Parts: sequence; structure tokens; C-alpha cells
Amino acid sequence: MLTAEDYQSGQVLLIDKPLHWTSFQVVNKLRYEIKKAFNLKKIKVGHAGTLDPLATGLLVLCTGKMTKQIDTFQGQIKEYTGTLVLGSTTPSYDLETDIDQTYPTQHITPELIFETTKQFIGDIQQIPPVFSALKQDGKRLYQFARAGEQVEIKSRQVHIQTFEITKIDGLNVDFRIVCSKGTYIRSLAHDFGKALQSGSHLSVLRRTKIGNFNVDDAVLIDDFIKQLNNHIS
Repeated sequence: MLTAEDYQSGQVLLIDKPLHWTSFQVVNKLRYEIKKAFNLKKIKVGHAGTLDPLATGLLVLCTGKMTKQIDTFQGQIKEYTGTLVLGSTTPSYDLETDIDQTYPTQHITPELIFETTKQFIGDIQQIPPVFSALKQDGKRLYQFARAGEQVEIKSRQVHIQTFEITKIDGLNVDFRIVCSKGTYIRSLAHDFGKALQSGSHLSVLRRTKIGNFNVDDAVLIDDFIKQLNNHIS
């Protein structure tokens, strides 16, 4: 049974982030609930790696003095599963924006899909999506995108340890990816479509691991709040 002192001295909380929530909203919600439960004026809460609103899965939160470990957790290897859709692209590289272009797919075979994954193993150069929270010239990239402004985004090196195709169902391709900090799976989906001489965008994304932390050990927000209230009742 955790006490107010436990949260202040530092806890690592594993949350299964729901669809449409921002990582910031999860942090704010849990900070509010912990403060309310223990009648605290303030408590430090931070997350160790953003998940897009359209992604679900493992979000590692740190409280109190454990927030000093956030950079360490952020730097660890991450695992994702998801689905990409072949033959079309969106400006955000996922379903946040509508399809802007379609491409031929008749030439794409399962053999070609499996073979093309090999191009993305190891150290690769990647351009982050313009619809992302990265800052450039003091503004978030998505602010440029939503204002219709052009912005040049520099590529960065990331490391893909595993790129496994787990299922092919027509134009829907399921995958499992193990990668370094800073990897954008949306960009990988976009670049994968290009490498197939077609297009691609992300339709489903779930983070399953960060280092030794596993989403199987994570709890839903509502369940965390129930546990919190049960501890103090």
C-alpha cells in the first residue's frame, strides 16, 4: 500500500495509454489524482517518452525523486506493434489527417514486403514527421504544418534492431519493431511505402516495451485511480 511519502520519494508507474489521450494529459490526470488522494499541494510527475494521441500502450511515468531517472528510461530500447496500410499516404503519416495521395500496389507481393524490411535494419537516416511535437525555431513542427507553412526538417540517425512482418491482410501489414530512442514509426511507415515504389501510412500503433518495462505489467488509467482510492479508503 503506497503512501504519500512513497510517491514523493519516487515511484515508477506503468500506464497503458488509451487511444486519443496525449501523454501530457495522462501526466496531468495522474498528478491531479495523486494530489487529491493524499491532499498534497504538489507532486512531481513526468513521463519517459511521448506516445502520439493515436497510439496506445506503455507509458512510463515517474513521480517525486524518480523523475531524475526519466532521461535514463527515455534512452532505452523500445518495442512497438502496429499496422500500416499500403497504397496511400497522409500528411501526418497516420490517421490524424486524411489520405492525400494514392499509389499503385499491384506489383507488391508478400516476398517484396519481406525483402524490403531488410533496407530498414541497422542505422538508418530518418526525417521526423512535420506533424510532430519536435521544436524548430522555437515552434512545434505541427504548428508549422497546421498553419500551412513549409519548414525544412533535418534527418536524424536512428537504429532499427528488429523489423518483423507478422501478418499481411490485403493492403494491411502488421509489424513488430524494436528500435532506438527518437525513432518515429510513422516516418518508418512512410519510408517503407516509398521503398516499395508505392505509398504507406500508419493505421495502428502500440508501444509494448521500454527497456525491461512491459505493457503486460501496465494498468489502465481508471484502474490506477481505483487502486489509489482503495489504498486510502
